Amino acid sequence: MLIKVPSVVNLGLETIKVDVEVNLANRGLPGFEIVGLPDKAVDESKERVRAAISSSGVDFPAKKITVNLAPADIQKEGSLYDLPIAVGILSSVLQFPIPEKSLFLGELSFDGSLRHTKGALLMALFAKEFGFSNLFVPKDSANEAGVVKGVKVFPVENLIQIAGYFLKKRNIEPVVYQKILSGLPSSAEFDMREVLGQEQAKRAMEIAAAGGHNIIMVGSPGSGKTMLARALPGILPPLNETESLEVTKIYSVAGSIPPGGSLITERQFRAPHHSASLVGLVGGGAKPHPGEISLAHRGVLFLDEFNEFPHNVMEAMRQPLEDGYLTISRSKQRVIYPADFMLVASANPCPCGYLNHPKKNCVCTQNQIKKYQKRISGPILDRIDLHIAILPVDTAEFSDNQKNSELLESSKIIKQRVVLAKEKQEERFIKDSIQSNAQMKNSHIKKYCKLTKDIEGILRTASLKFQLSARSYMKTIKVARTIADLDGAEEITISHMAEALQYKPKIYDTV
Repeated sequence: MLIKVPSVVNLGLETIKVDVEVNLANRGLPGFEIVGLPDKAVDESKERVRAAISSSGVDFPAKKITVNLAPADIQKEGSLYDLPIAVGILSSVLQFPIPEKSLFLGELSFDGSLRHTKGALLMALFAKEFGFSNLFVPKDSANEAGVVKGVKVFPVENLIQIAGYFLKKRNIEPVVYQKILSGLPSSAEFDMREVLGQEQAKRAMEIAAAGGHNIIMVGSPGSGKTMLARALPGILPPLNETESLEVTKIYSVAGSIPPGGSLITERQFRAPHHSASLVGLVGGGAKPHPGEISLAHRGVLFLDEFNEFPHNVMEAMRQPLEDGYLTISRSKQRVIYPADFMLVASANPCPCGYLNHPKKNCVCTQNQIKKYQKRISGPILDRIDLHIAILPVDTAEFSDNQKNSELLESSKIIKQRVVLAKEKQEERFIKDSIQSNAQMKNSHIKKYCKLTKDIEGILRTASLKFQLSARSYMKTIKVARTIADLDGAEEITISHMAEALQYKPKIYDTV
């Protein structure tokens, strides 16, 4: 007897329908085989399904069972096919029909209960697009899938429950979506008020947060670079609906949505160690998975000790920094992951860290300094909008600031300005396919960043002085547009451009 149970396969962020064909044959020796290009996890479904059905009080059929995952030319991976395989076998044994326009996904435990399974959101989006009205997923994954409106998501606790539902002996109510905290670490470790001194750096952080600009800080150890970066999440604007869905899709396919989780509404802050591998940062592997730069999509990628990252890892970020997405190609698979993140980098000026320090002497040779600084290539620096020199705070000034810390602006106040500036950008780009000033192309700059002759003259003069590339020239205009948005100005003024130019000199020449 042949039973077909619809499911899906996720290839990156692309979802394809899979028919789980379960055939129970009376002839032949009892056995259990899965075909259709399964990986090890799928092949192990045989043992999980066998134990789960037996634990549910149903005699496992002593027949030759063959499961085909069609189409057979696409690699199937993971434990999500446990539920559709088990439902197919139970349908044949207990004689209940598979409802039409339904999709099944879920990993089974030996006791017949269902475990949280990744990819539920992508499955729900696929169901809505292609007219599937019912989803049967583990209870812990139901809220994640319930984000999508127009699809009934049935939270399944165990095989007994779903078999009873199809036999009309039990009832399963569709899940009602509940917006809850994502459960992912993204909150700020510090308040901007706690960062004493460094007013220019805090202003640069505000501009970066408002416009989604990349920023690099260079300074001596203990000058506050890491603290500034760790305080940045506290002033970031919340994700809008479109951005939130984009980010949640990536975390869903990566299996990073916790049980019972929902949409991610906060911008994620990713801070990989400088020993991170190329695959860990960029993504990939034999079965391409998202890396840190994709998990930082619409959020922040903080690379502390930037000079210490391997050269090939840093250079691999060139294309994502420019294009906002990443293409991972393998011999049998090609996957595209979004990677539109805000890069925040911090570095020391030299190996010992005290080059041009006001009180400590640098012990590095000129060759050591040049070699260390050249670890960050020109093309990478050219893709960074804001360059900040972080000077150490004097002890006396530090003590005075600590006494008057309550008078300093908190992250909450700064965030209010950032949110207003972001709302201006969303209103401006409502007919465009971009979300922030940092994403503007040349056509957008021409349309939304009109400059007077005086401002153009200042920009040309600065361009010659600092030897700005064409890319850096355009990035300066984008930064000036963000500064104008923070001021609530409709047009870019000379003061806005002058402030934007403060962040353009090569920081290694000024520290």
